[in-house]
Amino acid sequence: MATVTALVTDRPVVVFSKSTCCMSYTITTLISSYGANPVVYEIDEHPEGKQIENELKELGCKPSSPAVFIGGKLIGGANEIMSLQLKGQLVQLLLKAKAIWV
Repeated sequence: MATVTALVTDRPVVVFSKSTCCMSYTITTLISSYGANPVVYEIDEHPEGKQIENELKELGCKPSSPAVFIGGKLIGGANEIMSLQLKGQLVQLLLKAKAIWV
């Protein structure tokens, strides 16, 4: 868990993605549309990608991408982010994490 923890610490929004995953792109675009600037790690291109993917699976991310952390906390994958969006709760999380201001 040390690699993932180090990558999400002190960052409001982190997305672990795969460069060929359309859902990763969609979730990153959704979050960015609110003015947030997520840090995106393409785990299929990252030097420690296999380690990151294993840690994400240990945290319960299946599949491992996209995996979204907001305010240092694992929120989940595409289903969880879309559910928050539909409930009107995604913006609240982004505000609380200081990823957006308005």
